[in-house]
Amino acid sequence: MFCRPRPRPCNVLPAVVHPTKNCVNQTFTTYEVPHIHPQHTTTVNNIQYQHKHYFPQTQSAVDSVTNQQFNCGGGQGGPGFGPGGPGGPGFGPRPRPPFGPY
Repeated sequence: MFCRPRPRPCNVLPAVVHPTKNCVNQTFTTYEVPHIHPQHTTTVNNIQYQHKHYFPQTQSAVDSVTNQQFNCGGGQGGPGFGPGGPGGPGFGPRPRPPFGPY
């Protein structure tokens, strides 16, 4: 006859109980609290008028030149008379004397 094997008895030890693991499930709810900060802006438009006065002035210079000629008549000798001198045959300006100790 054929016999089935019997299940072997299992040697079961007592259970080891660990401390309870505490899990916390958190939910969040958000509340909005409006804070109102009133503000007012005033725009000031500043306008400035600059009154600029000008006094243009022109200037000129005039050179006044006079010329006198004298005919003193003919004369005989003496300083300043004769050829090139007043009243002499070469009526006109005298030649300039040389510079230096001559």
